[in-house]
Amino acid sequence: MEELKAVIQQLVPLNAVEWQALTALFRLEQWKKNSYFAQEGRYARRFAFVQSGTLRAFYRNAKGEEYNKTFFTSKHFVGAFSSLISKDINLINIQCLTPCELFVAEYRSFTNLFEQYPNIERIARLLAEQFFIRKEKREIELVMLEAKERYAIFQEEHPYLEQQIPQYHIASYLGISATQLSRIRGERKLK
Repeated sequence: MEELKAVIQQLVPLNAVEWQALTALFRLEQWKKNSYFAQEGRYARRFAFVQSGTLRAFYRNAKGEEYNKTFFTSKHFVGAFSSLISKDINLINIQCLTPCELFVAEYRSFTNLFEQYPNIERIARLLAEQFFIRKEKREIELVMLEAKERYAIFQEEHPYLEQQIPQYHIASYLGISATQLSRIRGERKLK
């Protein structure tokens, strides 16, 4: 819970009453590798703070091909936010790539605090702004940068992830084939 508090404190300093109201929502849960925190075709109800572990958010097309959208690692919030906010059926899958410890909360309980605690609503707004900025940056990278450049950014932003997850997940995230990723990695080793 201390890491959750530290992340929140960086966003908005909360008083003791606000902390109590917010932290009372979260329960620590252990999640097994390959389990799904959110699945397409269902309604999302919960979100979480990643205490430890790595998750991926991905889409699956009609042919069953998967496309990694993003990774969630420790000290980040995870959830099917479009479904949570719109209350529509979820279109994304979120899967644990490693065993995970998640502080999980009901989204509705969280939003119910907004009127009474404006600082908690402010936290939600600031987190949404951060998600938007990351999403836009990622979209620009996919369109404007070469695969080698995207890989370099991935390594900078996720320095330990390559040792924790299969390479095909990284290739999917970069929008390239596993063969292309292998070639790029080989070229970088030669330099």
